[in-house]
Amino acid sequence: MSVLIIGSTNIDISASMERFPIKGETLLGKEVQYRYGGKGANQACALGKLGADTTFLTCVGDDGHGHEIVQYLKSVGVNMDRVKYSAARRTGTAIINVDDRGDNTIVVIQGANLDCDVAYIRENEDCFRNCDYVLLQMEIPFDAIEEAITLAAKYGKKVVLNPAPASDRINPKLYPYITYMTPNEVEISVMAGADGDLEQNAEKLMKLGVQNVLVTLGSEGARLFSKEAKSIHVPACKVDAVDTVAAGDCFNGAFVAALDRGDTVEEAMQFANRASAIAVTRRGAQESIPTKEELEAITVY
Repeated sequence: MSVLIIGSTNIDISASMERFPIKGETLLGKEVQYRYGGKGANQACALGKLGADTTFLTCVGDDGHGHEIVQYLKSVGVNMDRVKYSAARRTGTAIINVDDRGDNTIVVIQGANLDCDVAYIRENEDCFRNCDYVLLQMEIPFDAIEEAITLAAKYGKKVVLNPAPASDRINPKLYPYITYMTPNEVEISVMAGADGDLEQNAEKLMKLGVQNVLVTLGSEGARLFSKEAKSIHVPACKVDAVDTVAAGDCFNGAFVAALDRGDTVEEAMQFANRASAIAVTRRGAQESIPTKEELEAITVY
């Protein structure tokens, strides 16, 4: 079995500080670091580290950062043969502030991610024919996301859409082709276009056609709403978080990796919770994601 992931690749510029500044305030930070990121690349990294047969469709700048990130993802087992190098745009950039509690704020400049467009998706249609799962996020152009969902439906593939950053611009006519939508507590309200509770918002999305809604709840774990079964709640593992950057991406990659190897949905949720629990005890994005061997060796509850 195999996974096709389509999404963004960024260089992350991460600044650590005691607390976030308020409007108009200047604070002295503690440290600045340059790391690899982007929701697509983070999730691809998780898939590769956790042993899934993974092909990544992404666009980077024809610059030092772009080539470095591609080489790194190759080193963790991700197939990067179809990467597109942009001559006109630089590699995407994320500016991340992290406070002493491990919370973060993020500003993303898309850069070469804008070249992950419909034409690029269509050029790689054979990848859809040859995979089992298609994993998507929302840091690339919306028409490219819609084209990817359409091609996945054409070949009868399972689609996992992580709606981050959330937007109601995705055509709801495509919702019936989404096997799993994986929002957090904020994103589900945006995607449902409603201010209901979790269950009400999930019900609205399922009425629009989404087959399963898997909500990530941070320290409360994750909850699955399904058309076919009662909701499932899997509690989070109890750890001391130092950095929540990429925790959701780690969860999504691990969830799909587990499904792809044949785990049940509940087993995949438990596996993803364990992987993301380890990730939040480490600083960074892709560096924080555990390997398959680490996940087997480290015990978290």
